[in-house]
Amino acid sequence: MTTTEQPAAIDMEKLMGFVFKAVDEVGATLNTALVVMGDRLGLYRALAGAGPLTPAELAQRTGTAERYVREWLNAQAAGGYVDYDPDSGRCSLPIEYAAALTDESCPAYLPGFFQVAFGSVLDSARITEAIKTGEGVGWHEHNQDVFDGVERFFRTMYNAYLIAEWLPALDGVVDKLQRGATVADVGCGHGASTILMAQAFPASTFVGSDYHQGSIATARKRAAEAGVSDRVRFEIAPASSYAGTGYDLVTTFDCLHDLGDPVGAARHIRQSLATDGTWMIVEPAAGDRAEDNFDPVGRAFYGFSTLLCTPASLSQEVGLALGAQAGEARIRDVINQAGLTRFRRASETPFNAVFEAGP
Repeated sequence: MTTTEQPAAIDMEKLMGFVFKAVDEVGATLNTALVVMGDRLGLYRALAGAGPLTPAELAQRTGTAERYVREWLNAQAAGGYVDYDPDSGRCSLPIEYAAALTDESCPAYLPGFFQVAFGSVLDSARITEAIKTGEGVGWHEHNQDVFDGVERFFRTMYNAYLIAEWLPALDGVVDKLQRGATVADVGCGHGASTILMAQAFPASTFVGSDYHQGSIATARKRAAEAGVSDRVRFEIAPASSYAGTGYDLVTTFDCLHDLGDPVGAARHIRQSLATDGTWMIVEPAAGDRAEDNFDPVGRAFYGFSTLLCTPASLSQEVGLALGAQAGEARIRDVINQAGLTRFRRASETPFNAVFEAGP
């Protein structure tokens, strides 16, 4: 005689709670595109400091079509991004939100964060196919919104923390930079971090490197525009074979976990450092256990890790795929395997952990 296990009764309240959570998720996904749209069309900038505006008034200020703007504003009001006055039908942008959405000098400037998320979603079909086979997708294979969004998002934090907090947290590094040091910025992307350091420390010289040819071309252009080309040069090279030795400082900003062979890169960094040199490692903030990262920041970084970081590592030799939420213990293990003897957490923010390593 056999018995058939009866299915558990569905808790309808719990089911509908999940359904409405999913509706909120879909709205948030769509709003990512709407924020990128508002940024590109100048809608947020036109709202900032303007007081309450009707859709027609906002459309007139931005040279856009009122019917589209009305729907966009209603979506922003429904999501709590603008304040809505039902009597007048006007919307206004709170000053705090205006800072986050329009002020590039604000530490909480967000458009780049939305842009890289938007670009990542655009490339998700390709990642879906890669997941079926375990193959990687190289950083260079993504769309321009990924490249530009990453620079805009991380540049916000570099502007806020790199010179004021992160470098001073390293043992003796600022003194060296002020006297005149040689610096290698590995995985420099568009060169935002390299150029920022060069502007702050005119006695030092800097070499930025990245394997992505398009990023290096942009970095060279940005250095010329910033007037630091005499002290900054950029080269196309992977992290495991960039040129030069005797560096006083090597930096890796939010890229160690993207490497296929982070241990091999760390060995090369160790060999390129001066005997008293320092390696500053900036990585996404993360706990060592998955459950330590089950919060809004961890959720976003796990999403980026699935769509960007893990595929990038798997596209390279070794393919260790540390992931964007590797945590301090795994970073320490990479450092130890590479033969570096100094390692400590020097600083942190809600989005980043900053480590100091050396020979």
